[in-house]
Formats: sequence, structure tokens, C-alpha cells
Amino acid sequence: MNRAQVEDLDRVDRALLNAFQGGFPVCKRPFERAAAALSERGIEITGEELLERVQRLDEEGVLTRFGALVNAQAIGGTATLVAMHAPEERFEEVAEAVNAHREVAHNYEREHPHLNMWFVVSVADESRVEEVLSAIEDETGQQTYDLPKRQEFRVEAKFMLDGPIPEGDVDCSALGPVVEPVGRESITPEERDLVLAIQDGFPIVADPYGAIAEEIDADPEWVRETIKRFEAEGKIRRVGVIPNHYALGYTENGMTVWNVPDDLVSEVGPAIASLSFVTHCYQRPRHEGVWPYNFFAMTHGRSEEESWDRIEQVRERMDEFWEVDAADWDSLFSTRILKKTGIRLDERADANTE
Repeated sequence: MNRAQVEDLDRVDRALLNAFQGGFPVCKRPFERAAAALSERGIEITGEELLERVQRLDEEGVLTRFGALVNAQAIGGTATLVAMHAPEERFEEVAEAVNAHREVAHNYEREHPHLNMWFVVSVADESRVEEVLSAIEDETGQQTYDLPKRQEFRVEAKFMLDGPIPEGDVDCSALGPVVEPVGRESITPEERDLVLAIQDGFPIVADPYGAIAEEIDADPEWVRETIKRFEAEGKIRRVGVIPNHYALGYTENGMTVWNVPDDLVSEVGPAIASLSFVTHCYQRPRHEGVWPYNFFAMTHGRSEEESWDRIEQVRERMDEFWEVDAADWDSLFSTRILKKTGIRLDERADANTE
């Protein structure tokens, strides 16, 4: 969907995209309950009409999926961000070698004079990271720089549109069964089956939880209760529509990196995370002599101008904590997606199943 097509999204499409990037009901007849919440906001729509619109937006590629955004780290295993240099004359060869590893989930070319390839390695056992990176180094002849997450301040990739409910604050997550978190990091075999069934999205039908239950031969009420509990425990970040941000016009992807004084990171992190347009915010390690930055904040914009304006707002907020010098930060825009398969949870869930 190009920008002209985005402009063709009507008022109701925009309302549901803004309203339900989280907070979708986990209950019986969820589309009816969600439609009632929209109607209370002046968006008159029935449950059947809402279902049809979500189906259409999914078919048109406006959504990547509808369902749960699973927190892979909470399910089991680990993932790490890795940077490396791919010589211009061998770039495609190096990319092919990196992408051939099934443990590599995402890979991006980014604008940087040296570290121009950035990828994510996802494994069931943290000890496998070193094994994968050693193999990549042997195959490519290039050094890798592991940048595991030290602290997470925000993972909230929501993309709002001009239109009704611009703040996206419709929250129906309280609807459905009342649950309590359990004090257990591992998952059961039944929970594993549920995670694998929903990782690529829910069936877009009137009763998605019933359809999931039928797929894994489970009780529908147990499915609803477990999804609600997983939300409470952080195993699921949110339930709703997951938009394709490129389709919504958010084409400028700026990874800003900062050399924050170590004693200020815990203060700076929440402050930067509070900026609504910052979608990911982490502390990661430096690599002496190569990579001086220890703080990452991802921003997205619908134009280069908007993206730079948002990056400047990040810099201004940083400047409230210490005097930010030009050498203290950089912004690496992605120029090409080299691989994007998503983080596969099969092995990670298996390793954490009791």
C-alpha cells in the first residue's frame, strides 16, 4: 500500500487502526465488544462490520497480522543484536552468508561508514550465540560485534494515523476472565502449543479464541484465560491489530545511538522512553575503539523531515541530563531489509517447557 492508498483509508479504518494496536478484548464475542467501545467514541460500527474491516485490512497488507504480540524473551531463550562491516565489493556475498543461518531473524543494511550490517540472532540457549557468530566470522572473514540488551526501557511499536482516536487509548483488555499471574518462568506443554499457534496471528473470525482452541484441542475458556494471564505476566505485550508500518507511511526508520554517561543511563532511559514516537529503547554495551555508544532509541517517521524532527526531540531530551556533544550520538537509517523472517519461537519455547 503506497501513500496515496493510505490517504484512501476512511475515518472508520483510521479509528480502528488507532484504537486497537493494543487493548483488544480477550473474551467471548470480542469484535462485538470492541465495536461497542468504538461506538462510545462516536464511531458507529457493528461487530460484524468491524470483523470485515480487519479482514480487509489484513488482506490488503495494511496489517502484518491480527492477534498477540508475543514477548519472545519471556517465552524462553535469548536474542541479541549484532553489528558487522560488510565490504562494499562483497556486500551481497556477506549478506547471503549471514542470512543462511536460520538463527538470524532480521538483517538490515544501515547507513554507517563502517558497521553497515545489523542483524538479530535468536537462539534457545544463550551459549549458542557465540557459536553462531564464530561461524559467521569464519564464513565471511569479518568480525562481529555482539550488542546484547542490558536494560529495556520501552518496546512499544505503535503507529498512529491522522483521524479519530489519535492517541490510541481504547483499552478493552479488562474484558474477559479475571486471572492472576503465576510465579513461574517456564511454560507447560499446553502453553507451548498455544504460543506456537498464535505467534503468527489469530484467525480473523468472529470467535478467534474458539478457533485457536479448536486448532490445539483445548478448552476455549482456558485459551482466553491463558492469553489474559500471559498479558499480565509479560509473556504477551499486547493483543490487537499489528500494522505494517511501511504500509501506513512510516518509511523512515532511524536507529539513534548515544554515548550516555553510565551513571545517567537509569535516569535517561525512562525519559526517552516517555516520548511517544520512540518505539524501542535499550541500553547495550560499547565496543572500545569501534562502537562508543551504549544507548539505543528507535524512531520512525512518515517523511525524512518528520524523522529528523523526532530525532532532534530525542537530542533535546538527552540534553536535559548532560551536555550532548556532536560526537556523543549518531543516527543510522536503514537503507534495505536484507532478511525479515520474525523470531521463531519453536526451539526457544521447547527449551523452556517444563
